[in-house]
This record gives sequence, structure tokens and C-alpha cells, in this order.
Amino acid sequence: MSEAARDAPRASAPVLHDAVLDALGLEIASGQHAPGTALTLEQLQQRFGVSRTVMREAMRILESLNLVHSRRRVGLVVQPMHRWQVLDPRVIRWRLDGPGRADQLRTLTELRVAVEPLAAAAAAQHATVAERERLRTLAARMRQLGEAGELDAFLQADVEFHALLLQACLNEMFTALTSVIAEVLAGRTEHGLMPKPPRPVALDLHEHVARCVAAGDARGAEVAMRELVEEVRDAITAGSGSADAVPT
Repeated sequence: MSEAARDAPRASAPVLHDAVLDALGLEIASGQHAPGTALTLEQLQQRFGVSRTVMREAMRILESLNLVHSRRRVGLVVQPMHRWQVLDPRVIRWRLDGPGRADQLRTLTELRVAVEPLAAAAAAQHATVAERERLRTLAARMRQLGEAGELDAFLQADVEFHALLLQACLNEMFTALTSVIAEVLAGRTEHGLMPKPPRPVALDLHEHVARCVAAGDARGAEVAMRELVEEVRDAITAGSGSADAVPT
């Protein structure tokens, strides 16, 4: 047997595992399998055409996320949403990809309203000189990219901006939400819910937050960030579904 042939099963296993995991995760998050539904390894193996090892690993991860629960002689039972690990980036991604996208955006944005203004205020107090300068650089880059309509690059700068605020605030609970914020920002772009170019008010507010953090103005940073995330929340709550109505 050639070296390439020997390596093929090992190379394909992670791909198969990821595909099965994403398919089942999306189905459960979308409500295609109602709570209480029993799924068996044998049925799923046959459906996806994968080995028992691949199927077991995918189901192990779903069980770790509390989307399913192993029950003896029954199989893996789909769990209700209140038991899910709803802050896990994979669960967030699956929910954003499904029919419950609007509700997921709403609840995540409400979380941002509760956390990010306080994080911005704390960053104004605790950020290093380098972090303050980087925030200003990122805000300026976001304006440049946003006005040019380069949404992919804009998204990268936007994610880094919010991640840096959560890091600079020196609150480990807030910092732990970095991947959550990144998923909601990425999800809006991927699903065409970002205006092209981004709204000027959003660009202005990012720059205002950065200036306040750089100046050590905790109150100003908190107010500007609250205005930014509340505008997102209000647009989503209005249920417009229009990319032009949803700022960054």
C-alpha cells in the first residue's frame, strides 16, 4: 500500500467528523429534531456513511454541548434549549445558520448591551498604552475599510477592536465572551445583515469609544459603547431584517 493510501483514512476522518457534527448540530439547533427525540449510532452511521469511531466522536461533542444526552437502551436523546451550552461558539453558529437567526441575534445583542459598555469603561481605566493606541488605529482602519465597502477586512478589524476592549478591561468574565462577540459579528456579515458600506454613525461611535479609552475617559467610553450596541439592538428588535437597518 502506498504512503498516500495509508494516510488517506487519517486525513479524511477529521473532515468527516466536522461534516457530521455540523450537520447534526444545525439540525438540532434548528428544531428539526424535537426535544426528546432519540438518535441511535446505528441509524446515524447508516445515514452519513461513516465509521462508528467518527460517529461516536461527533456525538460525544454534541453531548458535551448538552444538545443530546446519552440514555441507556434508548440512545442519544435531544435536549431542550435551556440545557444547551448556548455560549459555545459552535452552538451560536448553528443557531445563526438556522431559522431562529433573528432570536439568536436579539439575545446575543442584549448580552452585548449588558457587557460591552462596562468593558469599555474598564478598558479606559486599565488599558496599556499600546492597547489604547491599537484601538485608535483599529477604529481609523474600520472607517477606511468601511467607507471602501471592504466588508471582509472590515470584519477582521471589527472583531479585533471588540476583542481588544474585552481583553483590556481586565475582567476575566468579560474576556471569556470574546469568541461569542466574534461569532455574532461574523454571523451578521456572513448572512448579509451588514450594510455596505457600514453606517457612518457606527464608524463615528467606534472612533469615539477609542478616543475615550485612549484619554482614560471611562464614562465617555461607556456611554459611546452603550449607544453603539443599543442601536444594533433596536434595529434587530424592530424586526426589519434589512441590512441597511443594522449597524455594526
